[in-house]
Amino acid sequence: MNSVILRAGTRYLAGLLLLVSVFMLLRGHNEPGGGYISGLIGSSGLVLYAIACGTKDARAALRLPPETIAVLGLLIALGAGLIAALFGDDFFTGQWLFVGATEDDKGLPISTVLMFDIGVYGAVFGSVLALVFTLEEEI
Repeated sequence: MNSVILRAGTRYLAGLLLLVSVFMLLRGHNEPGGGYISGLIGSSGLVLYAIACGTKDARAALRLPPETIAVLGLLIALGAGLIAALFGDDFFTGQWLFVGATEDDKGLPISTVLMFDIGVYGAVFGSVLALVFTLEEEI
């Protein structure tokens, strides 16, 4: 596409969609959201960027091949399940780490559930972009 207005607006909109996707990812454990929907939101920002500026520029903005992002996401999600096995629990049982915990305060809770959501985010983000980039390059 050869629209200057679309190219200029898409740069801001793609950044905004990526920011919203991170917000949805981080709130997804306790409220609506999570890895899948946030991966779709984030990939839609880069798909819009690819439509406006071309697939070559979108791949350059991504810096990693989308297939690599998808595989890394799958490995992170698998790692979240294996951590429970290291502690002798069932596969994908949630494990919690409280960073900065004191006697009065529990600290910042970090869980394998969040790690799984991040893995799903990477898998969805990478696979959608790989599919769309391949289809757009065929046209």
